[in-house]
Amino acid sequence: MNPTVNTSWDAGLVALSFAFAVAGSFVALTAAGRLRGRRGELAWSNVLTVGIALGGVGVWSMHFIGMLALRMDVGSSYSMLETFTSLLVAVGATAGSVVLAARRPDSLARLLLAGFLLGMSVVLMHYLGMFGLKIYGFIAWDMGLVGLSMLIAVVAATAALWLAFNIATLPRRIAASVVMGVAVCAMHYTGMAAAEFVCTTTERTAIPQGTGYVAVFSLPMLVIATTVMLTLMLSLDQFYQALRQNALRARRAQV
Repeated sequence: MNPTVNTSWDAGLVALSFAFAVAGSFVALTAAGRLRGRRGELAWSNVLTVGIALGGVGVWSMHFIGMLALRMDVGSSYSMLETFTSLLVAVGATAGSVVLAARRPDSLARLLLAGFLLGMSVVLMHYLGMFGLKIYGFIAWDMGLVGLSMLIAVVAATAALWLAFNIATLPRRIAASVVMGVAVCAMHYTGMAAAEFVCTTTERTAIPQGTGYVAVFSLPMLVIATTVMLTLMLSLDQFYQALRQNALRARRAQV
């Protein structure tokens, strides 16, 4: 029996994972520009939008679409417990890190701390999500690449927070979203490269069964449908806020 799991990648899903990372980053950067109200108070609805857009769409959805792009010659399934716990971790940690940085966006020390916490939460989400991938076997880790993925995550998270509070114009926001998408994907695929899958059964096509397990071929539509719905809702919310802000400016100009 050959324990090595042969792997390949679906280029279409890899590209889709990058597109979701960019889309989530763009919505998050847009909402980040509205984190503070007229009196300087935090707009908690936009804090939540940043958390869902960056943590939920840009990181979590990108991660699982990226994992679905992985083709293996063994049966596999996903545990929904780890899958959705990783979603809560991504959204909550992103929102919390943004709040930490937003209170003093001009403080380098606070930015670095928030970036470190956000980066490590992305690492936790990534490896928790990978733990949710079930095969009849185990994963052998290249700790050097694991460490590199952690470094990429922290640097990318710190850059994301800096961009969130220093990008104003639409062209720069689009460019920053692409940069963030590249950074998120770099962390993810470095983490994936750190994993060597080992099969320990002769029944290579057997799909692991358990409470809350979902077969790998059933997950793509669930992730994609959830992500598209979240992205549309968040985008409509930001569009509505932009219209309202423009209307307020027009009224002030008439006074």
